[in-house]
Amino acid sequence: MEMKKRIAVIDYGMGNIKNVKNAFNYLGYSVKITGDFKDIKDATHLILPGVGGFKDAMATLKKKGLVNPVKDAASEGKKFLGICLGMQLLFETSEEFGYSEGLGIFKGKVVKFDENAVNLIPHIGWNDVEILKPLNEFKGIKDKSFFYFLHSYYCVPEEDITAAVCDYCGKFCACVKKDNIFACQFHPEKSHTAGLALLKNFINN
Repeated sequence: MEMKKRIAVIDYGMGNIKNVKNAFNYLGYSVKITGDFKDIKDATHLILPGVGGFKDAMATLKKKGLVNPVKDAASEGKKFLGICLGMQLLFETSEEFGYSEGLGIFKGKVVKFDENAVNLIPHIGWNDVEILKPLNEFKGIKDKSFFYFLHSYYCVPEEDITAAVCDYCGKFCACVKKDNIFACQFHPEKSHTAGLALLKNFINN
């Protein structure tokens, strides 16, 4: 008998949570938006979304007492999805508005696009993603499918976890995967068919 899926979207006051919830609801899944550590502990699937600043996000996670529950959930093997800022927070540090420490779940840092190398900051809109690893999360998704991005900073992993890249005047890490944790710099909840397929794969694989 399949264990009942308990999907929680972590609410720490950093943007677009409703869009994430609506995407899962569209796929037929019930989702709980929560900032309660008990709900995080009880969930089978966790989503850490976010839009906004790295430093403010970490400050809010600390203020709400969510840093340890999130780190514990990731280490306990729960299915875990980080989206955009939620991906960046999984790394050790960020240079956004000065040096900030992240959750440190992944080794690596978050850096800003080179203003002399790119056409526009932020990187906003649709861009194709090159899949590097045949993960379950990419099941049924064609290589070079387009996803929606909105960010000025990107992740630089210092371990072999990059699962997909995107080219914005040079290739950067678009997705990472390590054990039970998958994270993407783009917004699957805003990426139509490919994004919905990725969310469905995250829940079912």
